[in-house]
Amino acid sequence: MAFLKFNKAELVNLSYSLKREIILANKSGACCNTSIVTCNTRRYHGLLSVPVDAFGGGMHLLLSSLDETLVLAGKRFNLGIHCYGDIYEPRGHKYIVDFQADPAPRITYRVGETEFVKSLVLSHDNDQVLIRYDLIKAPSSVKVELKPFLAFRSVHNLTFRNADARTAGTEIPGGMSFRMYEGFPDLALQLSCQNEFKPMSVWYEGVTYSDEYRRGFDCREDLLVPGHFEFTMKPGESVVFSAAVGPVKPSGLKLRFASAVEKMGAVNSLHDILLHQADLLIRNRGGRKQITAGFSWLYTGLLRETLIALPGLTLYADGSVKNFEEILDNLIEDEQERLFHRTTQVEAPLRMIGVIQHLIEFTGNEKKVWEKYGQTLKGIVQSYAPGHRKEVAMQPNGLLWAQLDGVCLSWINAYVNGRPVNERAGYQIETNAFWYNAVAFTVDMERRYAGPDSPYVRTWAPVKDLILKNFQPMFWNAGVGYFADYVDNSGQNLQLRPNQLWAFFLNYSPVDDDLKARAMRVIDNELVTRRGIRSLSPRDPGYKGVYEGNQIERDLAYYNGCARPSLLGPYVSVCFKMRGPSFLKKAEWLIEGFFEDLPKHGVGAFSELYDGDPPHEPHGTISSALSTAALLRVSYLIDKYREP
Repeated sequence: MAFLKFNKAELVNLSYSLKREIILANKSGACCNTSIVTCNTRRYHGLLSVPVDAFGGGMHLLLSSLDETLVLAGKRFNLGIHCYGDIYEPRGHKYIVDFQADPAPRITYRVGETEFVKSLVLSHDNDQVLIRYDLIKAPSSVKVELKPFLAFRSVHNLTFRNADARTAGTEIPGGMSFRMYEGFPDLALQLSCQNEFKPMSVWYEGVTYSDEYRRGFDCREDLLVPGHFEFTMKPGESVVFSAAVGPVKPSGLKLRFASAVEKMGAVNSLHDILLHQADLLIRNRGGRKQITAGFSWLYTGLLRETLIALPGLTLYADGSVKNFEEILDNLIEDEQERLFHRTTQVEAPLRMIGVIQHLIEFTGNEKKVWEKYGQTLKGIVQSYAPGHRKEVAMQPNGLLWAQLDGVCLSWINAYVNGRPVNERAGYQIETNAFWYNAVAFTVDMERRYAGPDSPYVRTWAPVKDLILKNFQPMFWNAGVGYFADYVDNSGQNLQLRPNQLWAFFLNYSPVDDDLKARAMRVIDNELVTRRGIRSLSPRDPGYKGVYEGNQIERDLAYYNGCARPSLLGPYVSVCFKMRGPSFLKKAEWLIEGFFEDLPKHGVGAFSELYDGDPPHEPHGTISSALSTAALLRVSYLIDKYREP
């Protein structure tokens, strides 16, 4: 059964099909991202993007696209499609009659009596995209031409015709190798069959990315076509094309393709798709495991995003404690400066304590986990004492004050024209909730395993009590029935946001149960949607319920109304704690909609955010680590509370 498929009427309708994207990724960090009709609509789209170590490991697009032309009885039928301004040429999508996306994207073309199928996969652990062509039926043999469009640029930039580009290639077994600029790796283009390469370097100028145009970004670039490959196929025959960093054996390409499909695994349920996406978001390049925040333009190894997504993508996905610890250990090694000295993500280091609590809860090995990570966690807490960090420090009332003029010091970090949309300087509720959880947990662990007279306990136990004493008076507002989002020199900011959820969710909560219940009623009424939790109440004058328009308009909406699937993790956890199994049906309802949306945006993937207004259309990163992790956490809780 194919869970994700599209028919001819949907595929030939470009206003529909260009909004649906396929995303492939592998353990080496390679990525393939394009629309379901293989017309690139973003600068990030392309058949092969890879990390380039010579340029700091950043993602670079090598092969933008590959046009297939079928020559039948002397007539040429180009199956490719590109946008040039307002014109699409060629319009090969009109030959597509079927698309299926599980486990591997499979596109079926029909030209008269000829049926031609293209399937795409990434090699499991190599920087390599593999495309298999199957000539299902045809009146006679068919001549096939393949025309590669080369980019050799960062995924964040565009490229243009220039005299520095090396337009000639080098012949290798089964194909040709190209390297347009110094520092880049060789791109080997090879086929599993006998073929001939016809060199003819041409720059295709003005290739236009419609999504970039719609958002007001630079949207046109020039791509190099160095020539084309020719070969002949008989009905029933298969040919595999490979684009890889460095040459491979052409004779092994069919086996490589079959192996890649096998490693993708069968898709027998919607939950399998969730697990598959989780696996894609964990990179293991050179034996070093990290989490990619999202495809195809967010970075790998980010502090906050890794800490938020880590439990969901490992413990609550396949139960892998080993992956959890490997990723966490790498993060600690890489992020010493942010964890212990300075960061504009003031709450992010404190999230480490919550992540460790997930590990203890999942494994039950409290002592072992504390022995391994206790020093790190205590060091994080101590770094927030006065005099250590410029951007945030503990005040005499025990709470944390965060302020750096003109800088966003929380996860709500959008900027317009260089200025924060929501600066939130002062006492932030989520930062202080993480702070109390961190101090309380480390004090209790140290008391348990080092004794009540431990210097750490003597220093920080009074701070724990001080935070607890002052938290509720600082943030609670009885008049509105919920907690202030932050408090500055002007007093409480009463924008209704979901940040207070963390004060209810964390193991050590500084909030009384009756106040949690009162605030949760308001959150239920104003912030909860079927596609996540709104970042701002619709009653607020600053609310923007649709994420559309130019960069400024979208940045104003990003944290001021967009619904975030990632916040379902803490929300559902709190609801289960408060209501028990009676919350099951509501929890199931909250995640069902994301499976309904699998044919939208990123096909088979889980989007970063949604419009706050119905019908809650998806936006942002098409495959988000935070969203995927949250849905896995919620699914885990549903299974847990469903058990007798």
